[in-house]
Amino acid sequence: MVEAAVPGVKPEEIDVQVSGNVLTLKGERKEEKKKEKASYIYQKRSFGSFTRSVTLPTEVDVDKAKAEFEHGVLTLTLPKSEIVKPKTIKITTK
Repeated sequence: MVEAAVPGVKPEEIDVQVSGNVLTLKGERKEEKKKEKASYIYQKRSFGSFTRSVTLPTEVDVDKAKAEFEHGVLTLTLPKSEIVKPKTIKITTK
């Protein structure tokens, strides 16, 4: 499971990619606030793009991955790939 705080970014503006065992998050933040009063105008703009890559401890099964976004936090559930899951081999005696 991976959690990423991405305040001010809409879920559709986030790109999530997995290649091998590397998870990459890309996005762009665009925010503009404007307040007008009788004697002044307050305007604030913040924007910029970001890219973060994280090396995962093992390869993941992308087809079973889930992504949820709530209150500025992106939560990714990335199950291990069946290929890399440990398998038990029974020992038989002769």
